[in-house]
Amino acid sequence: MKESRRSFIKKTTVAGSAAIVAPTLISANVFGANDRINAAVLGLNGRGKAHVSGLMNQENVQVTTLCDPDMNVLQERQKAFKEKYNKDVSLVQDLRRVFDDKDIDVVSIATPNHWHALSVIWACQAGKDCYVEKPGSHNIWEGRKMVEAVHKYDRIVQHGVQLRSSPAVNQAIQLLREGYIGRVYMSRGLVFRWRPDIGDQGFSPVPDGLDYNLWTGPAPMRPFTRNLVHYNWHWHWDYGNGDVGNQGIHETDLCMWGLDVGLPTKITSMGGKFLWDDCKEVPEVLTSVYHYPEENKIIQFEVRPWCTNSEEGAEVGNIFYGDKGILVVNGYDKFKTYLGQNREPGISGDDGGIAASGIDRGAGGTDGHFANFIQAVREHDASILNAPVETAHLSSGLAHLGNIAYRMGKVLTFNPQAEYFVNDPEADEMLSRNYREGFEVPNIV
Repeated sequence: MKESRRSFIKKTTVAGSAAIVAPTLISANVFGANDRINAAVLGLNGRGKAHVSGLMNQENVQVTTLCDPDMNVLQERQKAFKEKYNKDVSLVQDLRRVFDDKDIDVVSIATPNHWHALSVIWACQAGKDCYVEKPGSHNIWEGRKMVEAVHKYDRIVQHGVQLRSSPAVNQAIQLLREGYIGRVYMSRGLVFRWRPDIGDQGFSPVPDGLDYNLWTGPAPMRPFTRNLVHYNWHWHWDYGNGDVGNQGIHETDLCMWGLDVGLPTKITSMGGKFLWDDCKEVPEVLTSVYHYPEENKIIQFEVRPWCTNSEEGAEVGNIFYGDKGILVVNGYDKFKTYLGQNREPGISGDDGGIAASGIDRGAGGTDGHFANFIQAVREHDASILNAPVETAHLSSGLAHLGNIAYRMGKVLTFNPQAEYFVNDPEADEMLSRNYREGFEVPNIV
């Protein structure tokens, strides 16, 4: 981790566990018959279901393989796939076998967060393009390694922040660039999601059908508990990043995109668990401030878990502040503006759900985001990606910095070019992690 790093990219364009070995390195292969793109989806319990439909809705794209360490989940998804598409699909528990399969062109990654970066790196080494769910990384160091792998192996990687493919959100960004609300100096990210008490289920035997070794992957091996599998890993540091690193990545990404900034210089966070005496390790309530003194800009970010007011009608979204007005992005696909002291309504935009083309522009524009990814794959042109790998690293990195400041309990000074803290080796230790043998993110990708 202590090696020197490249300067960060500040501006971005719009079956069972085997021996622990990395996948075989193979060259990129041509597409299948009639230029069909064969795809595999990794991680099927949650967001992966939308990945399957997003890929199957693309022209001449076929999901041929489903991969998950839990065979019970796989068999359920296989049955649903057959019912919906009247097609068979292969099941694989070990993602390394997916990377070894020369007939697979692209992989779509919807695993838990602690697997994201290593999955991308292995995919790139195997000559495959990939779509990776947010956050792109579990920590800042591995995010940079992911970027290095994408460029070294010349792969196409799209980050799963669908709002970058929203016409309305792109219109909002253009208004900010054109000065419609004046000089934009602040962005506020909102994640007000209903997150209940999850209790504490204690330890139990590993369920039949689950390869827990593969599920754990790069993280430390802990006794099995349903506190983690299959969703509540989000609230434990070894696997997830709290809601700022879950839902919040959409909003951290938009904060940075709208302000036209990279990683900050000053970071402070405060919060805690105020509601539930459950097994969550992450704070329920978190307020983070990211300061860019050299650019005279600031980001505020707030996570709330329960009963709350909205802000300008948004509970999940962003508010941009300029000296002539404000711009509010509500969710993934709509915005409004208010101008002057009297808050006169200005330009607004809304993707309007299902577009005439049949592409799902509502609900985050998942189909449109996959369409952009597949176009870039066919043309092998990363410049047309709406959410290239740099956005995955930076938007995830902002969340990671807020979490580190919370855990350290102090204001931190960060060098965004070197991607280290300033004279703070204790904080630097939290930029990476210790990886389990056989699942290491490599220093040299």
